[in-house]
Amino acid sequence: MNDPLIELRDRLREFTREREWDRYHTPKNLAMALTVEAAELAEHFQWLTPEESQSLRDGGKREQISDELADVLIYLVELADTLDIDLAAAARDKIEKNALKYPVDKARGNAKKYDEL
Repeated sequence: MNDPLIELRDRLREFTREREWDRYHTPKNLAMALTVEAAELAEHFQWLTPEESQSLRDGGKREQISDELADVLIYLVELADTLDIDLAAAARDKIEKNALKYPVDKARGNAKKYDEL
């Protein structure tokens, strides 16, 4: 079975090893880089109306947004790898926790936080 996250992780390990960047890829540095990349992604949406942000799917900024999403994913995968966290398993576990916090009958159709439902 091919797992895209495992394949990506392995490719990133090789990329980092070839450049001897392992010493720089500490959890602190990776978390900071992830935050920077997430901010660069958010910058594309800053000050847009919801409708304008929806139109970016097809506009000229699509490639730039795609690059920023890739940067976020890369740093997220590297951080999880450095901390020995199975990212897919963590996401599945979090979805289960969120299902308990946000039961369908209470959460459907609104954006209230779980403690306000």
